[in-house]
Amino acid sequence: MLKVDDLHVWYELKRFGLGHAGYVRAVDGVSFELNAGEAMACVGESGCGKSSLMKTILRLNKPTKGTIDFKGINVGELDGLDLRDYRSKVGFIQQDPFGALAPFMTIQQILEEPLIINGFTNAAERQSKIETIMEEVKLTPVEEILPKFPHMLSGGQQQRVVIARAMILEPDLLVADEPVSMLDASVRVEILKLLRNLQEKHNLAVIYITHDLSTVRYFSEYIFVMYAGQIVEFAPIKSLLENPTHPYTQALLEASGDPDAKNALEYKEIPPGEPPSLVNPPSGCRFHPRCKFAIKGKCDVDMPKPMPVVDGSNMAITGNKHVAACWLVEEEWKERAGLTN
Repeated sequence: MLKVDDLHVWYELKRFGLGHAGYVRAVDGVSFELNAGEAMACVGESGCGKSSLMKTILRLNKPTKGTIDFKGINVGELDGLDLRDYRSKVGFIQQDPFGALAPFMTIQQILEEPLIINGFTNAAERQSKIETIMEEVKLTPVEEILPKFPHMLSGGQQQRVVIARAMILEPDLLVADEPVSMLDASVRVEILKLLRNLQEKHNLAVIYITHDLSTVRYFSEYIFVMYAGQIVEFAPIKSLLENPTHPYTQALLEASGDPDAKNALEYKEIPPGEPPSLVNPPSGCRFHPRCKFAIKGKCDVDMPKPMPVVDGSNMAITGNKHVAACWLVEEEWKERAGLTN
């Protein structure tokens, strides 16, 4: 359904009176594929490029380079009515439900607006769609909630309204930007279960953007880890949690405190320093200035390519599609093949 190929999103910097001053390389060569009915998680710390990637898939940003292919359509080239048609097929769930809902509109108006914009002229049909989606997201009794304003609802109810608005045009793809980070722990589970039920019922493709690794196991089939605008590891959820390979992934799992995650290299401290500048990123692997396993003369010089991860006992590839962009993976293959001393 969705194929992202070598996507770059660069923001130009300008200095007053001096013109061009470089680029912020927010997304720098990201590629992945997503099928109908699959949920894929995108994780990484703040500033890694998750939101820029999400906004570009929604076509709020235009790609600097590379392509986003949605059911055979190049999203980067869309405009006018074609772009509006694409956006009607992609639902967006925002992180902050209160900030995402217009405070001067009732829930009725909030849910009716996308239907009116997209040409649903029959009032009875609009009302039927609103009531159906309200019942699906468990916002009942419908007749009591529709006249209310957002501030009259709880945080969990507000997020259900955001989900209802994202689903009301019956999209094929759902982009969820940290949909539970602003909610209480008990409500998070309910919202994740709701999203999972909607995904299965409507055969939705879902991109779940988060910094919280403890929730991805309950919602996604696949996961990719971003650092400094690039994907450093991609794997099925179980494979990544049982065999995290990239040192940055190991550090994220260590910081998350996930009791079920196993760190193969026993990375027992948070990496020192800060994420690199995306205006002038370091050469080679972008994580090497913070990595205690960095190989001098290699990690700081050459950019690693994604390589299949081996399991703990033989040369077989771990799980399905588990790859990591790390020179340690190449060294592991060489060692097992007897090519190193």
